[in-house]
Amino acid sequence: MTTPQPPRDTPFAPACDRNREPILEVLRAQFEHRRQVLEIGSGTGQHAVHFAAAMPWLRWQTSERPAHLSGIAAWLDEAALPNTPSPVALDVAQADWPVSTAADGRFDAAFTANTLHIMGWPDVEACFAGLHTALADSATCVVYGPFNVGGAYTSDSNRDFDGWLKARDPRSGIRDLEAVDALASGIGLRLQDDIAMPSNNRCLVWRR
Repeated sequence: MTTPQPPRDTPFAPACDRNREPILEVLRAQFEHRRQVLEIGSGTGQHAVHFAAAMPWLRWQTSERPAHLSGIAAWLDEAALPNTPSPVALDVAQADWPVSTAADGRFDAAFTANTLHIMGWPDVEACFAGLHTALADSATCVVYGPFNVGGAYTSDSNRDFDGWLKARDPRSGIRDLEAVDALASGIGLRLQDDIAMPSNNRCLVWRR
């Protein structure tokens, strides 16, 4: 499947093109029976148009900090898909989270890619606190990115990446899988799968 290419000045992340197919393979299985997805930290919007086109049964709600919304909107406008509403502003540390079009206003799925290691740990905690109210009782949550396991790096490249992250922003860094799982468990999410992905990344899948 070919994802539409917006005008040249639209934001573009090469990593999204590299990882979109392996992630899509996971999401097709995990979101097969889902209907309303909240994507947290949609970045450029590339993932959103690719995944929404491949899974037309989903209503894919993008979200980001305000500075990124125009770039996401450019991708969505170019793709002109019927299942991608306008992006909404979301700072995970704020209390005002998006609502779905479901009767109870909650999403039955959430997805985020390469965000938890960019956020400071208090924001990671705030993210799961927000998901507590945003997600329906039967929801599925999928998180993609690098994780440490048992407090240890899973590869030399992840160790190097973590050093780069912390040099750029001491608040950031690769998170311990167990610590993130504890946050998920605290809002009623149970880890269902830990899927190895290319480039020493993982897809973690939780369900309520």
